[in-house]
Amino acid sequence: MGSSQTKLALSVLQWVLGIVILAEAVQFVLPQAAHEFARTHMPDAIRLVVGFGEIVGSILLLIPPTAVRGAWLLVGVFTFAIVIHLLHGMYEIGNLVIYATAAFAIAIGK
Repeated sequence: MGSSQTKLALSVLQWVLGIVILAEAVQFVLPQAAHEFARTHMPDAIRLVVGFGEIVGSILLLIPPTAVRGAWLLVGVFTFAIVIHLLHGMYEIGNLVIYATAAFAIAIGK
């Protein structure tokens, strides 16, 4: 794959990841999500920290001059979420691993 194709692929990944995470994170911080999250028996503050971290990271990811910072922030937020899930015996983390890997690829590739 040529350099211009790699840049295009990373840009597409950047935009898709940013939009998908922004949409999911906004839903995650809305009050309706609190009831579902309560079933995890974790403090609601964790939901809000992760959700708003994802919102900030995805917005930064969508702004070209701050895309790398946003990608690194998302790597950190997703890693935190993965650790929290594993510590609470919730092993369905496939999506989080894919999101973290995509953010990592953008951070390194940009």
